[in-house]
Amino acid sequence: MKLLIDTSKVQFSVTRNPEARNDQNGKQRFSKDGAPMWQTQLQALDETGGEILMVTVAGEKPNVTVQQLVSPVGLEAIPWNTNGKHGVAYRAEQLKPVAVTAGK
Repeated sequence: MKLLIDTSKVQFSVTRNPEARNDQNGKQRFSKDGAPMWQTQLQALDETGGEILMVTVAGEKPNVTVQQLVSPVGLEAIPWNTNGKHGVAYRAEQLKPVAVTAGK
């Protein structure tokens, strides 16, 4: 099951630069389509507080840096359960930089 997340009222900023998403042997993972997978740590901040998310993107390495505001396009939450452990993985189609406008 994949759950699409409404990001319209959430501000996201990069807290760790994109890195290759590696398997247990240290080799980069690839999507079902053969695209390389990248993970980026983001802070999600809304009116109730903040959370840290590791967001995976398949394809080109996201061109984002620490402290940059981004918009995770097509952000999905994917619940998982393996060998008695469980959690939520986050995946996006892309991490789009947010243009910051200068104040008056």
